Amino acid sequence: MAQRILALAAEEPPERLQEALQSLGEGELGDMVTRQALKGRETAALLRGIFKGSPCSQQSGVLRRLQVYKHCIPLVESGDLHLGKVSEIIGLLMLEARQLPGHALAELATLFVDVIKGGSLSNGKSLELFSTVLTALAGSKESLAYGKGELNGEEFKKQLINTLCSSKWDPRSVIHLANMFRDIPLSGEELQFVMEKVLRMFSKLDLQEIPPLVYQLLLLSAKGSKKTVLEGIISFFNQLDKKQKEEQRAPQSVDLEVATMPLDQLRHVEGTVILHIVSVINLDQDLGEELIRHLKTEQQKDPGRALCPFSVALLLSVAVKHRLQEQIFDFLKTSITRSCKDLQFLQASKFLQDLFPQQYDVTTVILEVVKNSAFGWDHVTQGLVDLGFSLMESYEPKKPFGGKAADTSYGLSKMPAQQACRLGASILLETFKVHEPIRSDILEQVLNRVLTKAASPVSHFIDLLSNIVVSAPLVLQTSSSKVTETFDNLSFLPIDTVQGLLRAVQPLLKVSMSVRDSLILVLQKAIFSRQLDARKAAVAGFLLLLRNFKVLGSLSSSQCSQAIGATQVQADVHACYNSAANEAFCLEILGSLRRCLSQQADVRLMLYEGFYDVLRRNSQLASSIMETLLSQIKQYYLPQPDLLPPLKLEGCIMAQGDQIFLQEPLAHLLCCIQHCLAWYKSTVHLCQGAEDDDDDEEEEDVGFEQNFEDMLESVTRRMIKSELEDFELDKSADFSLSTGVGVKNNIYAIQVMGICEVLIEYNFNIGNFSKNKFEDVLGLFTCYNKLSEILKEKAGKNKSTLGNKTARSFLSMGFVSTLLTNLFRVLLWRYTSIPTVVEESGKKKGKSISLLCLEGLLRIFNTVQQLYTARIPQFLHALDITDGDAEETDINVTEKAAFQIRQFQRSLVNQFSSTEDDFNSKETQSLITVLSTLSKLLDPASQQFLQFLTWTVKICKENALEDIACCKGLLSLLFSLHVLYKSPVSLLRELAQDIHACLGDIDQDVEVESRSHFAIVNAKTAAPTVCLLVLGQADKVLEEVDWLIKKLTSVGSDTSGNKNSSQASNQTQALEKGVILQLGTLLTVYHELVQTALPAGSCVDALLRSLSKTYAILTSLIKHYIQACRSTSNTIPGRLEKLVKLSGSHLTPQCYSFITYVQVKSQSVNNTAKKEDEAAAISTVMAKVLRETKPIPNLIFAIEQYEKFLIHLSKKSKVNLMQYMKLSTSRDFRINASMLDSALQEHNTEDAENEPDNDQGSTAEQTDENQEPKKKRRRKK
Repeated sequence: MAQRILALAAEEPPERLQEALQSLGEGELGDMVTRQALKGRETAALLRGIFKGSPCSQQSGVLRRLQVYKHCIPLVESGDLHLGKVSEIIGLLMLEARQLPGHALAELATLFVDVIKGGSLSNGKSLELFSTVLTALAGSKESLAYGKGELNGEEFKKQLINTLCSSKWDPRSVIHLANMFRDIPLSGEELQFVMEKVLRMFSKLDLQEIPPLVYQLLLLSAKGSKKTVLEGIISFFNQLDKKQKEEQRAPQSVDLEVATMPLDQLRHVEGTVILHIVSVINLDQDLGEELIRHLKTEQQKDPGRALCPFSVALLLSVAVKHRLQEQIFDFLKTSITRSCKDLQFLQASKFLQDLFPQQYDVTTVILEVVKNSAFGWDHVTQGLVDLGFSLMESYEPKKPFGGKAADTSYGLSKMPAQQACRLGASILLETFKVHEPIRSDILEQVLNRVLTKAASPVSHFIDLLSNIVVSAPLVLQTSSSKVTETFDNLSFLPIDTVQGLLRAVQPLLKVSMSVRDSLILVLQKAIFSRQLDARKAAVAGFLLLLRNFKVLGSLSSSQCSQAIGATQVQADVHACYNSAANEAFCLEILGSLRRCLSQQADVRLMLYEGFYDVLRRNSQLASSIMETLLSQIKQYYLPQPDLLPPLKLEGCIMAQGDQIFLQEPLAHLLCCIQHCLAWYKSTVHLCQGAEDDDDDEEEEDVGFEQNFEDMLESVTRRMIKSELEDFELDKSADFSLSTGVGVKNNIYAIQVMGICEVLIEYNFNIGNFSKNKFEDVLGLFTCYNKLSEILKEKAGKNKSTLGNKTARSFLSMGFVSTLLTNLFRVLLWRYTSIPTVVEESGKKKGKSISLLCLEGLLRIFNTVQQLYTARIPQFLHALDITDGDAEETDINVTEKAAFQIRQFQRSLVNQFSSTEDDFNSKETQSLITVLSTLSKLLDPASQQFLQFLTWTVKICKENALEDIACCKGLLSLLFSLHVLYKSPVSLLRELAQDIHACLGDIDQDVEVESRSHFAIVNAKTAAPTVCLLVLGQADKVLEEVDWLIKKLTSVGSDTSGNKNSSQASNQTQALEKGVILQLGTLLTVYHELVQTALPAGSCVDALLRSLSKTYAILTSLIKHYIQACRSTSNTIPGRLEKLVKLSGSHLTPQCYSFITYVQVKSQSVNNTAKKEDEAAAISTVMAKVLRETKPIPNLIFAIEQYEKFLIHLSKKSKVNLMQYMKLSTSRDFRINASMLDSALQEHNTEDAENEPDNDQGSTAEQTDENQEPKKKRRRKK
């Protein structure tokens, strides 16, 4: 039959063909097509023949065509045909489909929808036909039956797409369907519907099928709905990452059936998806801009959802394209600093922590991206490196004008900028560890920045370089050429940079002979340079080499500042640890350094400061170093036993023209000798005495040791006998820095004081607490003290900034700590065991011993907290003498700190309970500061913290302290503790009530109920001290509320997804409640303060400014509710209505009364000034009045803005909020010419009685309420 149809189709008149086709039944026609397709013979020709004999002009033809289509669709999806045959059939059907009438197309499209619903698509090839059918259908103008009504083609297509997207899809056909929709013209609404359906299918697909589907979606997004696609993809992978993390945290709790994919598989899929997105963005720049726009919007609402590891990795991959890089990095840097600020804000307030229990930290997210990138995300690494350097450069340490950059390497960096800079360094270090190909690039960029940024601080880059070298010294051997190139520029760098750089690359010197040799060459050239900085760099380099290349037989000390693994040493082991070669090498360096002892003072100084470190690490060089020092000191030592002074000071200076310079820093030389000798005696000498190996050498060593001891003994004896005149220094000497003699005397004085300090330490150390040596120490101190007093006196007269600089002390930290240890124990014992402070009866000039000890304690506590944060537990453990046997690993910082706090609490109570004459203000201040410092070590969630807070509240309530400074310290402590426990608004209200009761009301006829909560608020402290502290704390609360309102606005604008919406709604309600409660209590605080008769000046200014801020924040809250009413039909909550009512009844009227009170007060001050001395006081008074009246217009504007937006909200919400507000007093600030003339005439006639009334007329309307204080003022007169 098929052959007959093919033959008839070849004939021109179609009548016989039509007859033959009509004779076939529906089943026969289908069987014939199937047989022909399976044989693979002339299927297309057969179909053309059937279509030729089935013209669309006849109903039977249309039906036959439909039969063919209905039969072919399952046929091509059956999988029985060859793909080439399938394509041929579908191509022909697509061509013929456009000729079908509308109703046939509709029937065919409905059939397709049923096929898709049934899940019988296998290869999806028939969907190409479906897209053609839908496209043709959309262009049909025919009315088509749908349900009970009729639709045109476009509407019918829309209904079909809706039906299709609402039905269940077979996961295997999702990719084919997504591909199909690209060929169909879709409206924006239809496209959105399709996108959402495909995104919902993500969770039902196998993970490996996601990347091709994402690619199809991205291609489809060229039609629109870019935001939906990007949001869906990011959200999907964010959820997968979270699930993966939860499984890693608690793997036992997850059922095997529910367990998700392996981690490496997830990361590889994420990497592929990111590549797909980047490749599409390369073709469609709008998609990249939409990505940035979407993430910026999301970041405002929920940073955790916007910047997750997947989205950050995506941004960094896109950032490689330079057109978008600047936008992306700006966005990421802003997000990082904002996240750091928010975290800082949250950590400072328990109230905010309760509202935001989950704290989002973008820095951990970015470091997670670095970790994830190890799974083959090479496309992310360049973005990570660029971001790391961008952060380090944007937030690098700032160099103050004319000074050194602040060193932020110690302690915790508190500022967001410092944290961002640290994050940049962490990104680069972790990327360096994970990605081998990019290591040389990172190293090169770090070294380039160290060289090129010499003028600005580079400590952060040097720290990074040091960490990089430690992480992989062997890997760096391959990049050693870059390091040696850097060495060539050493002589041009500042000395701090040189020292940092050499310390950083020092582990590399131990594993690479070539790097070490190139460094030595550079240093040997530099030591003969004309430039002083170059010679200093050479000395620094040589000292570093001496410290770290050990000679055989040296004692095991801290040989190297960084550890190196065994595998890293093998590379160059024979060269590095050939000790005989090292000895020759070190002696050669020492020879070079001896030449430097004839150079400038700065170079010698570096040597003297470095020799001691070299000796400690390389003990076999002791004899060489000691001989060098001995020959150097002999140039200035006078051996005659009776000659005074014992040292030639004139040899230490050099004249050059009119100028005099220090040539030999003698005190530093003596200091170096003292330290080297002490170390030598305690370490090397003892070991040699035990061994007796080399008698000759030992005798030689003992010889220089004896020499030094005799010399120091002689210098000590003669320095004690010497008078200041022996050094040409006395009270009459010239110490001004403008003359040559003055400069010489200053140099002499500093050297003599330094020598005294060195000898004090030496004699204390060798004295073994003997009486004679202590007398020598006191004698030396007397000499030091005389000179110190003279310098202080002269500096005071000169008022010179240089003269006020204190010379650096030569006392070592070891000596100071030995000396102070006993004093420290005495102090603790004194303050914990003695109930009252016992002082000598005779009052001496200066500070008491207790106060000096207390100040020392405070400095130690501060130093430990700032510089040695990690060692605080050990410090507290060492302080606690009762707990000597406890394990250091189990130290509870809170308990130990609480124990110390209790000691000082007792001392403070003793101070408060002492009589007025015995009360020591400075000591009390220091005690309060110590308590504040120690309180930072307490865990805010601990019982000890709560006990300390309760005690502080009790102290403030019970002690009527009149000392201003102590009151300020105690209240500051109270506030700092209270904010970490709960919001301080109720505390502020009680304090405001006390201030009101103390100072009285602005209406003199009103008696304020005296209800004292805090005795610390009294007539002496209420204003300005307590008032300003309360206002300062209120301003901090307002900042928190303002921050919350911004969060509220961003959370409130998020309405995507039902689950998310309900969460956002709950969070919004919690935030709104928090904001309104805070503002409500704050209004009661201001209600009290604004009725208080505050003295003119800082309190009034601060209160007016604070009130303006309050109204501005109230306005922000009202704007939020206006926006909420626009976006939803929600009514305003009852608590907002109460807040508005409270502001209308308890604040706004009182504000206007207070403004009148301030104006009257300023006028009365003005009048008094004119009466007393008009000419002298007029300018001062006018300035004061201007200053006081400037905040008043700002406050009135803020109130009127608040009322304006209340009216808007009333209209939107259909709730009359203005019923609670009294009509504002109209204030006209324009100059009224007639009133001005009148005022000037009265000024000339000095009619003081009528002045207030005339000024009163300058306002357009005045209420009775505003006029009352005027009458009271007159009654007072």
